[in-house]
Amino acid sequence: MAYAQNQSRLVKTRAPAAAFEAAACGASQAAGGGAQGLPNMPSTTRLISSIAAAAACVCAAQVALAQNAPIPAEQRYPVTPGQRATASQVAQTGVPLSELAPNAPDSHTVKAGDTLWGISGIFLRSPWRWPELWGMNLDEIKNPHRIYPGQVLYLIKANGRAILSTRPNGGGDTGTVKVSPRTRYESLADSAIPPISLQTIEAFLTESIVLDEDTLSRAPRIVAAQEGRVLLSRGDRAYARALSTETPDAAPLTVADGRSTGFRLFRNATPLRDPSTNEILGYEAHYLGKATVVRSETRRDGTNAKGETISEIVPASLDITAAKEEIRVGDRLMPEPPRSFANFVPRAPQGPQEGQVVSAYGNAVTYAAQNTIVSINRGQRHGLEPGHVLAVLRESNTVTDTTDSARPNLRLPGERNGLMMVFRTFDRVSYAIVLDIAEGVRVGDRFVNP
Repeated sequence: MAYAQNQSRLVKTRAPAAAFEAAACGASQAAGGGAQGLPNMPSTTRLISSIAAAAACVCAAQVALAQNAPIPAEQRYPVTPGQRATASQVAQTGVPLSELAPNAPDSHTVKAGDTLWGISGIFLRSPWRWPELWGMNLDEIKNPHRIYPGQVLYLIKANGRAILSTRPNGGGDTGTVKVSPRTRYESLADSAIPPISLQTIEAFLTESIVLDEDTLSRAPRIVAAQEGRVLLSRGDRAYARALSTETPDAAPLTVADGRSTGFRLFRNATPLRDPSTNEILGYEAHYLGKATVVRSETRRDGTNAKGETISEIVPASLDITAAKEEIRVGDRLMPEPPRSFANFVPRAPQGPQEGQVVSAYGNAVTYAAQNTIVSINRGQRHGLEPGHVLAVLRESNTVTDTTDSARPNLRLPGERNGLMMVFRTFDRVSYAIVLDIAEGVRVGDRFVNP
């Protein structure tokens, strides 16, 4: 069964690839193989047979391209085996009506600016229960991140359970629609709704970095500027070194294969300390800009004032390509990381998690409100991943029990204060965004599984 879905931007076929490949291979063998089996065949006939074989291969390639066109979106938004298993189970029976949000609508039209977190909250009591939302419409929306503005999601309730569908009443068949052999498509990956608003966390995805002490101390640094300049900006030339008396075994700054090497510039690495132990978990570097190495760091022979031959240090030459703030001597360099996508999905951690908030950013120096970024004292080594949702607890207080003659002090249990989601992880530290909060989050507040 094949169908065509055309929303003025995408034409796609779901017919089994085996049928097309078998036809293409058969045509190729019949044309190419037949020509090889008849040595006395006229050259013109053999040429036509070769063209037919090539055309068959092109047709097979076009079908493969049509079927695989949306794959990059799936690669950007992976689905874990556990999520798939949970969603597959839910997809068969739906979810109990008790799991729905109190005001869950019968339908929702996806709009530009919607997020997966927001849509989950429309239909479910707990927005972080993403596998249920995806599982509810597993047969209709194969990948949860291919939900686009303009689509209508229908909530179907029957026999005490609920499912989500892109068709009213969850039924109906689109039938068979014939399409031309040509493939015309435009990827919708960039217009699919994101898991959360990426504008808030964009700077932390591309600029922020947390280093350990050893990496920080060995990072190359700017040692000089042209014409004795003190401050540098975009377009200026600077000079940097990786080798020093403290780091004699460091790799020198070089130009690889004639190509300039990209670096990021940082300053004022601030220590991030554990609120309970005061242990330094890492150093948060302050992003300044970008630079490229255009000439390698080397040594050359020279002469001193006495005419003696000496070895002179020649620092690497840098061109400042971007500057968020003024750059000066002493600022550090780190290699430009590979471009990464926000490929996380809201979900609960698979194992138990417990920790504390280390710091808050933006205007919230003391209290972090909704959509504020915080750092926490758990990271990759603790099993945290981008997309993990954590519950923030209100700080517990001590009170005196006036009903007891001994007047003992009581430690009240921490109450749930809101939710936050991890979006970037390092070894022992992670960044999270506060998604829902009743009272402000403070440094030292605890978090647990949602």
